[in-house]
Amino acid sequence: MRLSPIAGFALMLMSLLAACQPSLNWREVRPAGSGVVAMFPCKPDVEQRQAMGLAQCETGGRGFALSWAEVPDATQVAAALKAMPQALATKLGRPLPPGVALQVPGMTPLAEAAQYRLEGTDAVTRVAVFAHGPRVYQVLMTVQKDDPAAWDTFRAGLAIEAAR
Repeated sequence: MRLSPIAGFALMLMSLLAACQPSLNWREVRPAGSGVVAMFPCKPDVEQRQAMGLAQCETGGRGFALSWAEVPDATQVAAALKAMPQALATKLGRPLPPGVALQVPGMTPLAEAAQYRLEGTDAVTRVAVFAHGPRVYQVLMTVQKDDPAAWDTFRAGLAIEAAR
């Protein structure tokens, strides 16, 4: 069965509209004290303590979080970036898969800056770690069914404030 050009266009448009996720309302967020700009799909709650913070929200069955902390000894930043995803994998009872290189505008270039995909029995967790000077960052998305498009948007929306 051949579709007319108009019917084909209408089918394509309906597919694109179906792919839109109305529960994900992306917005630029600059959590106070974080030094980073991020795109969140919902308004995050922000908590801050001395030298650390957390911005997180949940929408459409997806959880998103950005955390940051100052490493007291700048020579330990690389070790912290290695330890953060390993601790998460251990907490989830999963082996840590090989990381995929990560670039965030304005970040300190370190080989340990990476992103990971952890698949559990009831959820998929994606995590990325990077640093700027002595500050380390962890970005997290937890979903029941993997959503690469949401992860890509979340990850691509990151930048060190001075880089924007």
